[in-house]
Amino acid sequence: CADDGASPIADTTASSSDTSSGSNTVADTSAGPTSTSEDPSAGSSESSSTGAAPEPYPDPADWGPNNGPGGPAVPFDEADLYVTCSYLTGQGTDIDHHNLVVMFDGYLVLPWAPEFSSGGLTFFDVSDPCNPMAVGTGTSASMRETHALGFFEVGEKWYAVTNYKEAGLLQSTGGIGFWDVTDTAAPSMVTEMELPGFLYPDAYARVTLSVFWQAPYVYAAGADNGVYVIDASDPLAPELVTTYAFEPTLRAGGIQVIGNVLIVTAAEGPRTVMLDVTVPGAPQPLPGGDFELLDNVDVSREAYFSNLAGGFMYYAVKNGGGGLLVYDIRDPSAPVYAGQFDSGGNGGYVFVKDDLAFVGESDFAGIYDVADPAAITQITTMLLEGDLDTATPIGNMVALAVDEGSVVDQATALAPYTTEVDTTPPRVTWSVPDDGATGLGATSRIGVTTSEMIDPKSAFAGSVRVYEKDVDQAVGRVDGHISVQENVINFAPVGVFTPGTTYVFELPAGGIVDYNGNAIEEAFAIEFTVAG
Repeated sequence: CADDGASPIADTTASSSDTSSGSNTVADTSAGPTSTSEDPSAGSSESSSTGAAPEPYPDPADWGPNNGPGGPAVPFDEADLYVTCSYLTGQGTDIDHHNLVVMFDGYLVLPWAPEFSSGGLTFFDVSDPCNPMAVGTGTSASMRETHALGFFEVGEKWYAVTNYKEAGLLQSTGGIGFWDVTDTAAPSMVTEMELPGFLYPDAYARVTLSVFWQAPYVYAAGADNGVYVIDASDPLAPELVTTYAFEPTLRAGGIQVIGNVLIVTAAEGPRTVMLDVTVPGAPQPLPGGDFELLDNVDVSREAYFSNLAGGFMYYAVKNGGGGLLVYDIRDPSAPVYAGQFDSGGNGGYVFVKDDLAFVGESDFAGIYDVADPAAITQITTMLLEGDLDTATPIGNMVALAVDEGSVVDQATALAPYTTEVDTTPPRVTWSVPDDGATGLGATSRIGVTTSEMIDPKSAFAGSVRVYEKDVDQAVGRVDGHISVQENVINFAPVGVFTPGTTYVFELPAGGIVDYNGNAIEEAFAIEFTVAG
């Protein structure tokens, strides 16, 4: 049954048992017939009102603390803005091939690896961003260039997922790799997962380009091979659930999942496809969700990579003048052009924080005011020697990164873009499903985007809640997998939602925090009703 709201969700209720992989990271085998977890100890996600004892939620702030100090904590003068004050480099075999950075456990994470593999993860204390201190490095001969990092807790351990390729220039085996990052002083790759169809040395056609962890599943963009869906309930023994191939072929580059919507964008192409993953093991096309990027005069534009923020897709344009192209996908069945800015660049990657978009454009990086997508303005451009493809906002700093042609040990540079330390709390900018949606499948996921990247550890049972409406939360609470990747928070039920029941998804005030520890100030809640 199609839902009555704007959320593209069908009633796809599954009927298999649930499984557990430890603590609060229980694997959901009800969400797909090919899921392979084996521990049958977990109950369904039906509420405690079915007979279990009430279980009050933890306080929303009782998630921490992190081991590291958090984001940049130094103010700057106006004269300091956009000027590099430090550089980041990996250890050992780092050949200065860098991309994005994120933060985990209060430290900045620098993934470093070329296309042909041999790299690592280095963690930095950037509380004084002009004097960053490396606190731990893990290396792997099989880590491949990574354009996204997902994190998830299983049992008492935290894991990250990256790209992987068997070591050696002539090796063609690859897929994804899982890192144990529980101890940020000594991260280590613990699992190398081969995915079918991977073929190197072509760096774009049949390799893994990016990953997204919507627990307990990892979705991997496999270029011309399509999308891989992996059950990562146990990161030490992940299992391939299915591969979704696009017709005609889509070179899957960027990949993100929010709620039941999987968004795949072409690498160096004009196409975007959205899929319904209510049942993760059986992705289905969303009507109207396959579209071509057209600019304001209906000219097709190729994007290198893209990102999701607040119900809008932001594309780093590769051809026809570069810059930024924005599409409104709040109704996934009818994506519409929202705005653009032609910069003369050659786009790489894009990230959005608050009302600013940060775009690496090869010869420069641009910062854009996107408060009104129909009237985008360029605030400034920044330079770093090399192929400047990435600019990532972290607090009041931007991390510029080049993946070729760098000055030795200067492939990532930190520079302030605002004078004050970031004290602005995150806010929710979009939800899937919409508030009041009905007819949802019993295996649905619930997701939101936020105005900036979220500390993964701060999203837990106390700060991300789902419970039956009009029932005491301690009685009606639903256990689930809670995961964060960049600015997307997802909740997946451990089992299945009860048919015909209305639920509340809530982010209470004082719970989730951004990289600087600023907690959400305004509680957010939506209601949704399951079909049946």
